[in-house]
Amino acid sequence: QLQLVESGGALVQPGGSLRLSCAASGSTLDDSAIGWFRQAPGKEPEGVSCISSSGGSTNYADFVKGRFTMSRDNAKNTVYLQMNALKPEDTAVYYCAVDGGFFSSCHGPSTRRTDYRGQGTQVTVSS
Repeated sequence: QLQLVESGGALVQPGGSLRLSCAASGSTLDDSAIGWFRQAPGKEPEGVSCISSSGGSTNYADFVKGRFTMSRDNAKNTVYLQMNALKPEDTAVYYCAVDGGFFSSCHGPSTRRTDYRGQGTQVTVSS
């Protein structure tokens, strides 16, 4: 059974940077696209970015383009989200997810489904 664990969230000032990690266990991620999602209080979850199984294709939501970079290290079974120029509106719980179909490609800046997801890590951007 695939398990995902996120880490790296913190309180950061506007304009600051964070790097989130999503480590997988129980199964390899080599063949699966992976997405980062976020959910702010009182709001619906939204796709932030997605990376294909090979890492050759990465998609971003418009609201993070140019600021966030997603990458993966299949040898470590881990994906990352480098977040720069953070804004207060980036405040949310961030989590990674994999579609249970284990598709190799993304569906825009997200996966089609989030059958496997972690508990999330809190990112708070505030002065």
